[in-house]
Amino acid sequence: MCGRFVITSAPEALRKLFGYIDQPNFPPRYNVAPTQPVPVVIVDNGTRQFRLMRWGFIPAWVKDPRGFALLINARAETVTDKPAFKNAIRRRRCLIPADGWYEWSQSARKRPYFIHRRDGQPFGFAALAETWSGPNGEELDTVAIVTTAAGVGLAMLHPRVPVTISPDDFGRWLDCAGDVAADALALLAPPAEGEFVCHEVSTRVNRTANDDAQLILPISGEEAEAEREKPAKVSPRKRVAATARDDGQGSLF
Repeated sequence: MCGRFVITSAPEALRKLFGYIDQPNFPPRYNVAPTQPVPVVIVDNGTRQFRLMRWGFIPAWVKDPRGFALLINARAETVTDKPAFKNAIRRRRCLIPADGWYEWSQSARKRPYFIHRRDGQPFGFAALAETWSGPNGEELDTVAIVTTAAGVGLAMLHPRVPVTISPDDFGRWLDCAGDVAADALALLAPPAEGEFVCHEVSTRVNRTANDDAQLILPISGEEAEAEREKPAKVSPRKRVAATARDDGQGSLF
């Protein structure tokens, strides 16, 4: 699962790593959340380009997005079969640049953790894009992050992880010219064991309004204990709403 992520590398560093022709300038983000605009790298007319897309995939056949589930993730195991994604996996594969993501432990009291590459380098999420066209001619570019079963090291937090693509495989994942997905599907695997590490962070990350560098810092043992002793806050209304919308493809946590 991937419901929040971080992108802090300098724009020029990401431009060189991902090889797109645009020169966007954007601030660091420490708490990117669903429905927000996110940076996307996609191939258009044979060249890699930078785009901003809404995180929350809307299939082209949806008539009214207001009544459609929020698809922030796409399961690698079913991506070729699900009506929402089976065309995008062949024709609209893309990458989302990132420096890490957050995951919440599956214990009774969910604890947030920041996950990042051991070497501190940025990477690309495997993602799928779709442009939704409304009845009045409006268009909205949307995207979802592909997830798969977690390896041993990260499964302690959550059974699923986002698929990350190495720079050597960027071209292979982005190449949709053949309208087939066989080569790309071979890349839908969890990160190599030990490639990513994690540490517990403050529950301030739970609020999307918080977006600062303190969010990714590890908290001390004393801080962690103090936060564990706080009364748990449960919202029955939100829990019911999330269950109703979840089709197995993704939710916020």
